[in-house]
Amino acid sequence: MAKKIVDENGNVYVQKKPFYKRVWFIILAVVVVIVAISNMSGGSNSAKTNSANNNQTKNSAQISQETASSSSKKSNVSAEFTAALAKANSYANTMSMSKAGVYDQLTSQAGEKFPADAAQYAIDNMKADFNKNALNKAKSYQSQMQMSTDAIRDQLTSEAGEKFTPEEANYAIQHLND
Repeated sequence: MAKKIVDENGNVYVQKKPFYKRVWFIILAVVVVIVAISNMSGGSNSAKTNSANNNQTKNSAQISQETASSSSKKSNVSAEFTAALAKANSYANTMSMSKAGVYDQLTSQAGEKFPADAAQYAIDNMKADFNKNALNKAKSYQSQMQMSTDAIRDQLTSEAGEKFTPEEANYAIQHLND
C-alpha cells in the first residue's frame, strides 16, 4: 500500500513502494527463475531434438571450416576461395544440394555472390557424397509431398529443380525404399 505523507502546508503526498518491492515484480521474478531452472534441467524432448539438430549443423559447419582451412594450409589459396569452399561444403552437407545447385548458390546475385573462379575452386575441392544428397532429397519428396518415383526423378534432374545428374537421381530412386 502507498504511504500518505502530509507536509507543513497540509498538502497530501503519496509515497509509493520501489518497483522491486511490488507484488507484480516479485511474481515476475519467480516466474523467470522457474523458467530458467526448467531450461537448465533439460526441458522438453523437442528442445532436446532442436539442440541435437543445432549441434549437427554446427558440426557440419565446423567440418566445412576445417576442410577449408586445411586446404588453405596446403597451398596459398585466397581468403575468398577458402570462404567459397567452406560455404560449398556447408550447402552440400547440411542442405543435401547437388554440385550444380551449390555452384549456382555460390555465384548467384541472390545468393553468395562469389566470382565464378572461386565457386569453381570450391566445387573442385569440396567433399560431399552427391549420391547420398540425391537420396536425401528423394526421401524428402517421397515423405513430404507423396511424389511418384518418376516425378521424383524429374525433380532431382530438373534445371528448375535440384540439378542432380541422371546417375545420381537413378541411385536415389534405386535406394529410395532401403
